[in-house]
Amino acid sequence: MPRSQARVVTDRPHRYAKQLASHLGRRIQTEWSEETGAGRLDFPFGTGTMTAEPGALLLTVEGDAARLERLEDVVGRHLVRFGTKDELLVEWHRDNGEPGLIQRNDADA
Repeated sequence: MPRSQARVVTDRPHRYAKQLASHLGRRIQTEWSEETGAGRLDFPFGTGTMTAEPGALLLTVEGDAARLERLEDVVGRHLVRFGTKDELLVEWHRDNGEPGLIQRNDADA
């Protein structure tokens, strides 16, 4: 299954992952473990994982090729909105070498 990954630099990876799981959990099945620093997002059209590590939040989404961009969009867009104050940047890298989405909060937009 096609995959895309992003490494989001932040001093608060646990906080953002927990917030993302909580927010998306209103519509999809989500899990977040503060103990392990890992979580899962189960969409009807794919899956996502979140892993908090020192200084970054690692995101991975998997789905069929036609839905990969949508997965990148949903996960990245929400995360960037939560991280407006920290100016988070989400840059997706697809396993097939194609460029993924790049998401940031553009205050001038």
